[in-house]
Amino acid sequence: MTGILSQYMMRTILSSTALVLVVLLALAGLFEFIAELDDTQGDYQTAQAILYTLLRLPNLAFEMLPVATLIGSLLGLGALAGNSEIIVMRSAGLSVKELAGMVAISGGVLLVLTGLLGEFIGPPLDFYARNMRVESRYQQDDDSHRNEAWVKDGSTFLHLERVSPELEFGNLYMYRFNGDQLDSIAVAENSGIDENDNWILENLRETQFERDGVQVLTTSRSIESFEVNSDLLGSSLAKPLSLSARELLSYIDYLKRNDLDAIKYETEFWFRVARTSTVLVMPVLALAFVFGSLRSGGAGGRLMIGVVIGLAYYLASETLANSGQVFNLNPIVVTWLPSVVLVAITLFALSRIR
Repeated sequence: MTGILSQYMMRTILSSTALVLVVLLALAGLFEFIAELDDTQGDYQTAQAILYTLLRLPNLAFEMLPVATLIGSLLGLGALAGNSEIIVMRSAGLSVKELAGMVAISGGVLLVLTGLLGEFIGPPLDFYARNMRVESRYQQDDDSHRNEAWVKDGSTFLHLERVSPELEFGNLYMYRFNGDQLDSIAVAENSGIDENDNWILENLRETQFERDGVQVLTTSRSIESFEVNSDLLGSSLAKPLSLSARELLSYIDYLKRNDLDAIKYETEFWFRVARTSTVLVMPVLALAFVFGSLRSGGAGGRLMIGVVIGLAYYLASETLANSGQVFNLNPIVVTWLPSVVLVAITLFALSRIR
């Protein structure tokens, strides 16, 4: 009997959440498309703007799922409460704890969906969309869209003048240090990374600084092995939200090993984990609300409550995450604080139900 009720509540919550998510994505996609129309140039015209918007939708869905889950759960469970179905369940002997466990199963399903969306679907499509937009806008002007990059490998600093999607860099400048002392400066006329993650430097000219003078070495082709491989280089060029959690962790590890600032990527990683985990809490929070005055209220009242709480959570989490980067606060604390507050509110609200 309990299994049948769990499935029934799950279908109610999932269907309501899916409907809310579709509406939110339609609005977000429309605003994204309108914003892109203001920046059309080159080969980036209306068709490309539509494609860019569609490719961005999975990442937008990942960002909106916590709010959509809350609003959808309020609407779905509120409808059950309005029809006295939840009261009947309580009369049949189900405790508040058991009901909370049932709706938490729905949160668990949405948690898995959110994790898959934010790890395997959204980031790669977002990265492709951004590259497509840049290449379409500046296809006729190589200098306008070239990606310059500085990367560090131990005591060696590399300056890449131009990074193409095929990992060809054009001129590469290499500065080797011994502590605070500059050992050598080298420049390669052309460079790239092969399939084995070896750096191929062509027409390399290196100036070595020695105690008794300066020595210049030239070679037509040099193969170097750096810790920075094609994956790490791609991560350094991509926006944090275009990286999966695995790529974020790998890049954070690289930054820390080279004594570089990783707080922006740590904040994005923990923000993503906290936002995904919050999906599990939202249906239980909605259950606590439908036992109150919302039981007799209409769908409009439930929708308003969901929008207010969802916006408050979204604004608080975004503000704290950005403030943490500005003021160098602990990424774990600032990203998890809104979720912890939501859990505390949920537990308090459930404890008052009789």
